[in-house]
Amino acid sequence: MSKRGRVKPNKSISIIGMVAGAGMTYIGITQAIPDTGAFGVVWTLVAIGIGVANAINVFSENGVASFQIDFEDNESDEKLRKIKGLKEDGIISEEEYEAKRKEILSEKW
Repeated sequence: MSKRGRVKPNKSISIIGMVAGAGMTYIGITQAIPDTGAFGVVWTLVAIGIGVANAINVFSENGVASFQIDFEDNESDEKLRKIKGLKEDGIISEEEYEAKRKEILSEKW
């Protein structure tokens, strides 16, 4: 079964990003907008977005994920423990246990 995980920067990197976003916003307001007009507005909006996203990562537990990953959930150890318990309880025979054990171990890890 596949699971999805979120990856976000740690707090120290997010603090650096937050400060950089604030600095870029300041430059955008004081330099870029007066000198370049529309480009300065875009610059400032992007800088605000960078600062806000990093601030969310700093001040919240969940934060904004940089990306998501999918990973396989290999439950072979749980399956092996379960069939061992079934064998010890006498529910399945030694032959059934060995056959199922080989089947589980032959699955992709």
